[in-house]
Amino acid sequence: MTSTDTPRAAQGKLGILLPGLGAVATTMIAGAVAARKGLAKPVGSLTQMGHIRLGKRTEGRYPLIKDLAPLAGLDDLVFGGWDIYADNVYQAALNAGVLEPRLLEQVRPELERVKPMTAVFDKSYVRNLDGTHVKQGATKADLAEQLMADIRRFQQENGCDRLVMVWCGSTERYIEPGDVHASLEAFELGLLTNDPLIAPSMLYAYAAIKCGVPFANGAPNLTCDVPALIELAQERGVPIAGKDFKTGQTLMKTILAPGLEARALGIKGWFSTNILGNRDGLVLDDPENFRTKEVSKLSVLEQVLKPELRPDLYGDLYHKVRINYYPPHGDNKESWDNIDIFGWMGYPMQIKVNFLCRDSILAAPIVLDLALFLDLAQRADMSGIQEWLSFYFKSPQTAEGLPPEHDLFKQLIKLQNTLRHMMGEDLITHLGLDYYQDLVDAL
Repeated sequence: MTSTDTPRAAQGKLGILLPGLGAVATTMIAGAVAARKGLAKPVGSLTQMGHIRLGKRTEGRYPLIKDLAPLAGLDDLVFGGWDIYADNVYQAALNAGVLEPRLLEQVRPELERVKPMTAVFDKSYVRNLDGTHVKQGATKADLAEQLMADIRRFQQENGCDRLVMVWCGSTERYIEPGDVHASLEAFELGLLTNDPLIAPSMLYAYAAIKCGVPFANGAPNLTCDVPALIELAQERGVPIAGKDFKTGQTLMKTILAPGLEARALGIKGWFSTNILGNRDGLVLDDPENFRTKEVSKLSVLEQVLKPELRPDLYGDLYHKVRINYYPPHGDNKESWDNIDIFGWMGYPMQIKVNFLCRDSILAAPIVLDLALFLDLAQRADMSGIQEWLSFYFKSPQTAEGLPPEHDLFKQLIKLQNTLRHMMGEDLITHLGLDYYQDLVDAL
């Protein structure tokens, strides 16, 4: 991640391109349109409602983030995307069942104007879906060229000055990095030879980066977290970030686990199970797709607690994650966590968490924030992996060999300090000794 300049002003329109116009994407678009019409508030969005402290606590400077940094405004956003079904965003939002029809009717004209472009689809990566609105091409290179043509056409037809892309598509089946991902040269050869380890999401990331469009990955897929696409992003000066939106159960883990670790309380076991419906639940009902999600969710605790450093507290931690498809719940995901902890002299205790969340309601503001922050990074000449956006991801992408930071509160400090750095403000360490030294000096 490199930065050379204070961000340039956000002039003109910003196009937000979303591969996968399902529950998450349509909820974000409807919410953004509703917010700019004064029909609802963008709760959960740091770019819209978050404040940031500047200078000393005694100065009382706590502006909105959007008043500190030159972010694109809601009125300047244009939405587009791809989907394997032909429904426009209004129809797709109705089908998803996240938002009340009464609200959708109030933004219906704006939503109906957003019609999906034909998507890249490979059933071997999401076996539980059948795409009907898909591209055809002799090679994956052909498909990537079609995506790039879509990007250029969308920008021209909508008069956009800048674009960003956020993957809101399905979790793909589990794959590990292979030779085809090791370099840009190998990857581009793989496109020509239809290498089976080049997933659809990688084609979107490749097309975006080639077109100079910042890209964020909201699923646990490898996508842009491979050397080939990192190389391309650095070569083209494009910011990238990922992976897997941090919404329900994992959000709770990154809040609770750092607190337990900070108090040196031990953990014997952490059992997590989820029930959810909607397209996401259907996709994850396949073991290969669940494996991709499981790897993302399992990594969090181990990297927060670092059992190798604290074997007495976490060396015997048993961590289990389950996801169950339950159509009646629709988008209303329910998670249960049973946490067996121990304290002074090893005495056992338990914590039980039942989180009845709305997955897309939690994910929608993440999509908006990532789009606006990636656009900001682009205008600050920041390229490659944007680790300062780890706050939004279950499995943050980092430089090779660098362990990710999963503690939500440390991630927030990193995000805020990056914004302060961009805007020429002092970084905040929270040391605070100077306040008390000033009192001593005054005596």
